[in-house]
Amino acid sequence: MTEQTDMPDREISSQTVVDLREYRNAKDPLPITFDRRELDRILWVYGRMVGDGEWRDYALDHMKDRAVFSVFKRSGEMPLFRIEKNPKLAAKQGAYSVINTHGVILKRGHDLVQVLKVFDRMFKVVKS
Repeated sequence: MTEQTDMPDREISSQTVVDLREYRNAKDPLPITFDRRELDRILWVYGRMVGDGEWRDYALDHMKDRAVFSVFKRSGEMPLFRIEKNPKLAAKQGAYSVINTHGVILKRGHDLVQVLKVFDRMFKVVKS
């Protein structure tokens, strides 16, 4: 009995050498992402706001120039807030920013924990 494979008869190399300089300078760079610690901080605030009934849904977008965590009251609407990480602004205003529905930057800075403190002071509508 002979073993047959589904692969056509060609030599497949499992060892591929990649020049890192070429990889880094490729036309399709890796997208910007939140690291584990950043995402942990953001999800902690998100969980607190969901518990308060303020937020209900979120979306993550990882693009070439920035990473965005969008927060929604209802999933079919525009995001209430966007938490953005833009490394190009890290040396200037700070890589992190919180932006509201209208595009107004509520807080910007170098430290994500400090930027997320904007949600500690959020006003709530009280019905009388």
